[in-house]
Amino acid sequence: MNTKLIIIEGLPGSGKSTIAQLVSDILADRGIEAQLFQEGDLEHPADYDGVSFYRQDEFNQLLSDHKGFKEMLESRTIKCRNDFLIPYRKIKNEFGSDFPDELLQEIFTKDIYELPFDQNVKLITERWSSFNNDSLHNNSIHIFECCFIQNPLTIGTVKYNIQKREVINYVLQLEDIIKPLNPLLIYIDQKDIRSTFEKVVDERPKEWSDGFIEYYTNQGFGKMQGYHGFDGAVQVLQERKNIELEIFNLLEINKRKIDNSQYNIEMCKEEIRKILDII
Repeated sequence: MNTKLIIIEGLPGSGKSTIAQLVSDILADRGIEAQLFQEGDLEHPADYDGVSFYRQDEFNQLLSDHKGFKEMLESRTIKCRNDFLIPYRKIKNEFGSDFPDELLQEIFTKDIYELPFDQNVKLITERWSSFNNDSLHNNSIHIFECCFIQNPLTIGTVKYNIQKREVINYVLQLEDIIKPLNPLLIYIDQKDIRSTFEKVVDERPKEWSDGFIEYYTNQGFGKMQGYHGFDGAVQVLQERKNIELEIFNLLEINKRKIDNSQYNIEMCKEEIRKILDII
């Protein structure tokens, strides 16, 4: 198998996590070494989750303002040339209440996915380039859930309402980076976005759905269109899907689409086995 990267994409509730796990399990059954990184994984090798970006002067000011946490921050911050990456979620997990929520919230404001679009693109493409270079020299397959298309669209369209062409180019730039890995993209499709989102809202905590709806309607594309509430979030998801499918059609890497509208796990298993047979 020449493929070193398998990417699972789709809208919330489409079944990405389940499909990603199935891919991992099938490869394991075949004796193929694979590493699965699902959404929100703090150890993700090609993306950032719970990480903030600070310039030298900004980092110095942070340490000056919070002298009692200077050693904690310095010992766990990653220096990147003249800049600094603070993995604040890891620090919070490690120190709990000793890492105060006020400081956590301050650092969160400079999360990589809260930065201006151009700055985010620069940092994320550099991260993917580093991952690509590292992966060329090992035999393990990486399985990624939803960071290749979803994240660029989330910040580009949902958050900032960047011109569609710029968002598409962001993903195509990532595609160029990973082509040497002979990647496979599996897109999980759902025909009825409203029903899918209703299912997600029913299954997940109200805090999640309230936060998701606010994020999708109170900024970027949703705000510009005047969308509100559950219905507004569905409309933004529809726009997101339209762009995702446009990107899917433009991509030149190996790609497959699975219709998971019925949530038929056995049918998905069979489709995935066939897909993995030919890569």
